[in-house]
Amino acid sequence: MNEIARPASAATPKPAPLPGWIALAAVAMLAVAPLLFADHVVDKLTTLCVYVLLAVMWNLLAGYAGLVSVGQQAFFGLGGYFALRMVDAGLPPYPALVAGAFAAALVAVPVASFLLRLRNGEFAIAMWVAAEAIRLLVMFDPLVQGETGTSLLALNAYDPEFRRNLTYWLALSSMVAMTGGSYWLLRGRIGWAARAVRDDEDAAASIGIETMRVKRVIFVLAALGCALAGCVWLASAITFQPRTNFGVQWTVFMLFMVLVGGLRSFEGSVLGALLFLALQQVFGDFGVWYLEHRPI
Repeated sequence: MNEIARPASAATPKPAPLPGWIALAAVAMLAVAPLLFADHVVDKLTTLCVYVLLAVMWNLLAGYAGLVSVGQQAFFGLGGYFALRMVDAGLPPYPALVAGAFAAALVAVPVASFLLRLRNGEFAIAMWVAAEAIRLLVMFDPLVQGETGTSLLALNAYDPEFRRNLTYWLALSSMVAMTGGSYWLLRGRIGWAARAVRDDEDAAASIGIETMRVKRVIFVLAALGCALAGCVWLASAITFQPRTNFGVQWTVFMLFMVLVGGLRSFEGSVLGALLFLALQQVFGDFGVWYLEHRPI
């Protein structure tokens, strides 16, 4: 279907401009972090990159396209699973981690064809059901050993410090690439169309926007980002357990970070991830302290 011509005076809605030079300076500083900071700081920065990546992807999906999902953990887990499968087939670990993420994005294509026909709450619940179904299928794979899980033992062939730094650079490059790609995408026709679909899908279709194509592009891109985050997490943790890697807590984390930082804001996604990591560091050692101090 042809796209409707817009008046010359109608500017394309765009996300708020990022202070580009500040972003570049920050990325440059982060790139040399392993040379400047201790190992535990590099580990925290790796986790931060994963959180920012997840927040940006959920913001892209829900904030800009109106696709509120509670099943993005499906792609987080699938990325790690496919990476394990590719390593088992003989591919080196780090290329397998990247390839596993793209394999998960390929799975998102047929998933999108079915689930994007649903809207609002139906879509959200269907995504959660799909994530649980995918988790159960992965558990049947003998390589995964059910709930016992498995480990990416091939990573043990690397020197620990080199592995830590390489995992961090993979996390940083994934975060930068997916955030920059999403920002660029939203500044073009897809961004304008996604906002129209978010505001009123029927009205968007009536003026010539291919709503399914627009939603599919956003959905698959968000799936790729979540899968990359899952692969980085696997490289960092080494172990893979379906209940953890496909856990709904990942989508809860995304939702929290985006809503706290600000929906439809790239800067908000970064701030939300920073706040979430800070809260984990401050309160993580308390555990279930409230159970020990309940009134008699």
